Amino acid sequence: MSHLDPSLIDVRTVADHPLISNGSTSSLRLVAPGSATAGRYGLFEYRVAPHSPGAAPHVHRTFSESFYVLSGRLTVYAGGAWQPYGPGDYALVHEGGAHGFRNDGDDEVSFLILFAPGIARERFFLEMAELRRSGRTLTPAEMTAFYARHDQVMVDG
Repeated sequence: MSHLDPSLIDVRTVADHPLISNGSTSSLRLVAPGSATAGRYGLFEYRVAPHSPGAAPHVHRTFSESFYVLSGRLTVYAGGAWQPYGPGDYALVHEGGAHGFRNDGDDEVSFLILFAPGIARERFFLEMAELRRSGRTLTPAEMTAFYARHDQVMVDG
């Protein structure tokens, strides 16, 4: 194997992963979904409008999730409390760790989410975006099944 083997590098330009509206208050960019990283990790850019909800407190049993704030102030649920974090702040949530996020600030917040391993988490976000765009409301039983299908268990927070 040569160190000059171009097949060992996968470059994706911004045109390869456009920003997708996730409803009226947020959008995401599938920078490197698990399908593009052979399941090693998934990397998404997420943006949330000012004074908007994000994800209520929940846990994942089969993957970790990390957050890296690019701009604005991201309010993160960790350790049983909501705390604001700014550009350059990072949080790693291990499997089973209760977490959530929202934007309590006056400016849009932009942050990266890293999933490891790179499960097909993009399906969760794309399905959720479609639900929000369509205005369809799931019954409590349908919502529980939706979350279970995506390894997400909601918790009190």
